[in-house]
Amino acid sequence: MIYYFSIIIMVFLDQIAKHFAQVKLLKVSTLPLIKDVLHLTYVENTGAAFSIFKDKQVFLIGITIMVGVFIVLLLLKAIKTNEILVYRISLLLILGGAIGNIIDRVRLHYVIDFIDFRIINFAIFNIADIFVVVGTLLLSYSVLFKNVNI
Repeated sequence: MIYYFSIIIMVFLDQIAKHFAQVKLLKVSTLPLIKDVLHLTYVENTGAAFSIFKDKQVFLIGITIMVGVFIVLLLLKAIKTNEILVYRISLLLILGGAIGNIIDRVRLHYVIDFIDFRIINFAIFNIADIFVVVGTLLLSYSVLFKNVNI
């Protein structure tokens, strides 16, 4: 039950943050939190990471669904076999982030991005992206250093 609740919380946080970005940032385009370092900048991303597969919504939705199903199966197996916590958390984070972004793709036909690290000239991203990246790092750690078998 805690697993479902965790995913719901992640999706809720992501969608609330995107709603705030859409309502508040659309009017001002960008809002500096730390000038020239960290801004909140509203972007409608029709692609995936770094805008790859731009305007390929059906493809991106299909891939996300397939990966999501695979992650769910891994998570169910990990819960059943009581795999290490870091591995289960990694799968939850990836799944929560994927669901947050697929909601945007299906509902809006783009993903709302708004976190803009200007100091390193990085791609603008969102909360769901953070969940996916942190989850992927934890998954890599689990597989490489904790001998988790996928």
